[in-house]
Amino acid sequence: MTAHPQTPQFFLTSPTPCPYLPGQLERKVFTHLVGEKAPELLDLLTQGGFRRSQNIAYRPACERCRACMSVRIVVDEFEPTKSMRRVMARNRDIVGRMDAAVPSSEQYSLFRRYLDDRHAKGGMSEMSVLDYAMMVEDSQVDTRLIQYRVRGPDSSFTRASDGALIGAALSDVMGDGMSMVYSFFEPGEHERSLGTFMILDHIERTKRLGLPYLYLGYWVKGSRKMDYKVRYQPQEHLQSKGWERYKPGGAAQPDRRDAETGPADGSRIAPAGL
Repeated sequence: MTAHPQTPQFFLTSPTPCPYLPGQLERKVFTHLVGEKAPELLDLLTQGGFRRSQNIAYRPACERCRACMSVRIVVDEFEPTKSMRRVMARNRDIVGRMDAAVPSSEQYSLFRRYLDDRHAKGGMSEMSVLDYAMMVEDSQVDTRLIQYRVRGPDSSFTRASDGALIGAALSDVMGDGMSMVYSFFEPGEHERSLGTFMILDHIERTKRLGLPYLYLGYWVKGSRKMDYKVRYQPQEHLQSKGWERYKPGGAAQPDRRDAETGPADGSRIAPAGL
């Protein structure tokens, strides 16, 4: 059979150990995002639970598990909690700037410190500076890099006074929202809660763009690494009948078969993965 050049072809990975719950296996279905239709295809696939890693879109395809839940925040209805407001107040001295996705040695140095501190045994731990550059640049969709720096005395007027890089987020801008592809931050700044701050900042950016959703990737019930994602309410989870409003402890729970969980964002399909 001959496929139409604009028709995506889907492939299935071999089973590998699940990175989120021990003793389980994960599989992914994936396709390539290439050509002028890549942005349109990413929009459709993201609404269907896919994530992007470089020029690949993937989603869980585990044989005995449906525990990975695609998550998106309904930004117009979002109200920060008291603890989130405290995080925002602690980071009033940070300025975030959204630019084209262009890698730098300063970014890679921060990225390496983050991996070595938080994910030393993870699938991305061996990424070289070239791997990092490919993760940032290898995209045929509207990808931005938001860089967070300590605000200088003249940051409102010029970038020259911005301080050192303290965090960064690689994010896609789509037709119905923003999608956080990967973020990293200075691991020594524990009191700032920079991961929380960057999500809150993305919620505001999505609102300013006039888009309804911020996509956070997958939530895996039972994985402590993923618990933070359900703190941002209201949010929707992708179910068998479509996107449904999630109620903590109520509806929109994972559809379990025999296992607890499957793959979540952060694992790598190609050299490059909230």
